[in-house]
Amino acid sequence: MKARRQREILELIGREKIENQRDLAAMLKNAGLDVTQATISRDIKELGIIKIPCGKHLFRYILPADQPASRAEDRLGRLFRDSVVGVDLSENLIVIKTHPGGAQGVALAIDQAGWEEIIGTVGGDDTILVVIKPKQFAVSVQKRFENLLRG
Repeated sequence: MKARRQREILELIGREKIENQRDLAAMLKNAGLDVTQATISRDIKELGIIKIPCGKHLFRYILPADQPASRAEDRLGRLFRDSVVGVDLSENLIVIKTHPGGAQGVALAIDQAGWEEIIGTVGGDDTILVVIKPKQFAVSVQKRFENLLRG
């Protein structure tokens, strides 16, 4: 259910100019998904969707891939300070611990940051596995994560 709902949210935001969560909820209802505002809010956070200005006193949601690189890096820093509680390293793998429910959003932000040393991430509920290649860059990536955590 969650995967279908989030997939639908991404499709709607990619296709429509959606200004607020109430409009998004109505569109989801038309698609056969009955959701609460709290659920939509959590989905927006997990998916990394942001709201940008698009005119005088008007805003709209955009997909994470539509963000410029500098915004993705800023977002990663904010998410680290708000959600991450620890970073650990083993060989070419970095394990990031977050508050419960925070891992998927942070993993998405890491992927969007586009760090060349990172092959990919796997985000659970409160744990992220980050795969580094080549192995010799793992320590420097860990330090970058720790710097983000310190702000």
